Amino acid sequence: MQPQQHPAVPALPLAILLTIAAGLCLSVMDAIGKHLAEGLNVVEAVWARYAGHTVVITVYLLRRSGLRFLHTRRPGLQFARAGTLFAATLLMYTSLTFVPLADATAIQFLAPVLVTLWSALFLGERIGIHRILAVVAGFAGVVIIVAPGISLANPALFLPLGVAFAVSFYFILTRMLAYPEEQDFTQFATTAVGAAVLSCALPFVWETPGLADAALMCAIGMAGALGHFLLISAFSMASASLLSPYLYAQVFGSALLSVAWFGDPLSAPMLAGTALLVGSGLYIWWRERRRPG
Repeated sequence: MQPQQHPAVPALPLAILLTIAAGLCLSVMDAIGKHLAEGLNVVEAVWARYAGHTVVITVYLLRRSGLRFLHTRRPGLQFARAGTLFAATLLMYTSLTFVPLADATAIQFLAPVLVTLWSALFLGERIGIHRILAVVAGFAGVVIIVAPGISLANPALFLPLGVAFAVSFYFILTRMLAYPEEQDFTQFATTAVGAAVLSCALPFVWETPGLADAALMCAIGMAGALGHFLLISAFSMASASLLSPYLYAQVFGSALLSVAWFGDPLSAPMLAGTALLVGSGLYIWWRERRRPG
């Protein structure tokens, strides 16, 4: 048996930088989405994000493999996966019209913690007491962030919690579709399904944007496509389990944009809850890295 080949040493620092850049791109994408959703219909803002991404990835796949990327043996799972991301995006952009960007992004990162729970319930994976405690800590972090909003009668804070659940199922379905022959269609269907649905609804909600908003509608799709392309490139150089902690760059990027762009305050409960969420996610990652095999 040949020894397993590992990536060259210089590839790891580059993969880390690409992952951090991807997280920052996605935080910029959400910030643009928040800005657009506050001035335009939410459906129009989400359409811009999905349509732009779909155009970019379709051109890329056509140039790489022609029409072969349209083949899939698991259409049901593919459409279910695309549907969960579509629901997550609608909930996220709706929440951003009521909730600070930093808070919504932090709550969204409950998703990796939920994946641990769903892996045990739906995929039959075993989780020990350490990861169960990490899941509890993650939920505690969300409660700390959401509790002040409940006292202020701001139920919109539950919207990003719905995002976290939708994204966690999206991750589980992505695992179930982790076959080389499904890779191209998976990339395409990620946003193409939502773009098709939103294009049908667009004539009923269309509001003609100004020049600046029209430019941002182009930029949001590019930011999303670039973020996902950087992630794919990073994961081709190093394992996802190794790079996962660096995805939290999105949380910190969103916090900076929340303050600098929208003037949102970073409250003590938000900072404390985020610390618990990030800490629980990092602990689960650390435990995963220690597992044999």
